Amino acid sequence: MNSDRPLRVIVYTDSAGIGGAELSLGHLVSTVSPEIELIVVGVSHVVVNTIADRCPQANRIVLPKVGIVSFLSHLKTFWQLCPDVIHFNLCTPWAGAIGLAAALLVPQARIVRVDQLPLRTTDAWTLWRTRWLCLRVDAHVAVGQASARRMEDFYALGRDSVISIANGVPDQPTPPPACHSPMIVGSVGRLDAMKGHDILLRAIAQVDQVRAIILGEGKYRSTLETLINDLGIGDRVELPGWVENPRIYLPRFDVIVMPSRSEGFPLAMVEAMLAARPVIATRVGSMPEAILDQQTGLLIEKNDVDGLVKALRDLRDSPVKRLYLGETARKMALHQYTVETMTTQYEQLWHHVRSRPPTPRLYVSRPKD
Repeated sequence: MNSDRPLRVIVYTDSAGIGGAELSLGHLVSTVSPEIELIVVGVSHVVVNTIADRCPQANRIVLPKVGIVSFLSHLKTFWQLCPDVIHFNLCTPWAGAIGLAAALLVPQARIVRVDQLPLRTTDAWTLWRTRWLCLRVDAHVAVGQASARRMEDFYALGRDSVISIANGVPDQPTPPPACHSPMIVGSVGRLDAMKGHDILLRAIAQVDQVRAIILGEGKYRSTLETLINDLGIGDRVELPGWVENPRIYLPRFDVIVMPSRSEGFPLAMVEAMLAARPVIATRVGSMPEAILDQQTGLLIEKNDVDGLVKALRDLRDSPVKRLYLGETARKMALHQYTVETMTTQYEQLWHHVRSRPPTPRLYVSRPKD
């Protein structure tokens, strides 16, 4: 393979909508070196165009979503494009199966898969297929050390087979915290049971002089609205719905709460850190790698209403502590979690996998214990 010519990279997603995984890919695309030739490939016009618009010089291709026609279209497109690297950005471990299977048949391409969420499945076929595909890629990435270890354990991939590259976001000017009274708590994420917004509402009901604004939309809205009514906190909670740019709300927030039951490395967490807002987060996924308890924020266990009540009261009663945690969080995010840092790591990985022989596609060696 000629390493003298510019690197040609396909960035691929089979997502049908825009979420954190796709926003992260958009950040990557927007900051890739102009010497790298990018092609954005997917199965949704909206998703492909949203991502490709972040890099005007990138080509864009939309392929059929399902069935044998989809597989053959993927295979033909990948062969014709002659990429050095096909970078799969996956919102779940079982996503992208058609594209991954087609990419394995393109001999000159190196395959990088990025798992945004370390989820497991109880379906035997899905588990086997996911493991089979994971073992054959040239580089396997998760968005944090804890997420990498979970992927290895969930799919029996072998220790240290998955590397960590944290999601990064652009640093944008944000006014310093205003220390509102009552304290305003923000939470960002789709309205889904996995995000744990019900835990936040139950905690808010026990902590006076605190208001909450939950940004997001989803099937869990009616459940949350009923809970708000039952708890009698309708005057202290807002559900504005989906917001195109949640960062515009950050100046209104004193604290960000992320009570998720499952998580990878959420962009909203990094955006809060860059805005010098302290984060209260659960010990799930890779959030504890950025939210260091009593240093850059506060950590609680998932489903722990009492723990969240205690954390909210702690920060409500100590504006000085809020400012300290927020400033420390910003310093850490600037050092480790900017989009430039993330992009540099991916570019280095792409060049590295291009320079070495491909991972065997048929027989793979026994994973390390």
